[in-house]
Amino acid sequence: MTRLGMPLQQTRHESTGTKVEYKIVEKVQNFKQTEASRPDFDHSGKPIEVTKSPNPNWQWGSGINDGGESLKAKHREIDPYANDRPMVNNYRLLVSGIAPRPVGFISTMSEGGKTKNLSPFSYFQVIDHDPPMFVVGFSGRPGRPKDTAHNLKLTGECTINVVSENMIEAVNASSIDAPYGVSEWDVAGLHESPSTTVKPSRVQESLFSIEGKVIDVKEFEDHARPGMSIASLVLVKATRFWVREDAVNEAGSHIDLDKLRPIGQLGGISYGRITSTFELPRPRWVDEVERSPLLAKLEADAKKST
Repeated sequence: MTRLGMPLQQTRHESTGTKVEYKIVEKVQNFKQTEASRPDFDHSGKPIEVTKSPNPNWQWGSGINDGGESLKAKHREIDPYANDRPMVNNYRLLVSGIAPRPVGFISTMSEGGKTKNLSPFSYFQVIDHDPPMFVVGFSGRPGRPKDTAHNLKLTGECTINVVSENMIEAVNASSIDAPYGVSEWDVAGLHESPSTTVKPSRVQESLFSIEGKVIDVKEFEDHARPGMSIASLVLVKATRFWVREDAVNEAGSHIDLDKLRPIGQLGGISYGRITSTFELPRPRWVDEVERSPLLAKLEADAKKST
């Protein structure tokens, strides 16, 4: 195994052949022409509407209020490892079905600090608050791993920057496969702000940024393929939060959604924005069992069976 996570037996020929089959990023034909026919983006900044929940009269045990249509629907079984199934079909299915997803906009530095990297990631999520923890997934790809994965493994430091509506074009621009030595910061036109506990810079334009240090890297060596880097999972523990002052409450415990305006990734090249929300309090059994005959019966039956 090399330090870049590539099998030693991999050859340049294998890597080149794999690239031909790798179709995660495809050229989109006539996109500007297609986009020109669509309505303009709404920049009015009108408050995000808060509506009722989809079914305010829902009762315990009532399931989905769709007239039984979901029970009539048939489901298709798909084997993600079928011999005749292209890997890219798993990618397309997952990103279109697991949505929306937050954009993990990650800043790293190379070992020694000679180069800086800034790139968005689709497989990203916060997974805990005590301690504050994040996970970033890196897919196998032709040739060497992405610079961000390589930097995280070697330096163990990064910043994670939340993406708002007004940033998305610049963020998307930073994903370009620029030649080695070309800075994504310059390509995107974004600005660096100093961090406190790590060396990589924060994105000044980001309303909410997190400094973090790597605590674990899991490489899926059992899924290694010739010509491809090894897929990996990186756990990052937050060391500092940075929030724009006009968007956070005094306690530092809540960010104003109307100011954050987060973007969500959908399938293909689609993104989503938040235009309305609804609220649902999380129920507590001790409160609800006294009001619900069904819950009371379930509790009584459970006690009888133990």
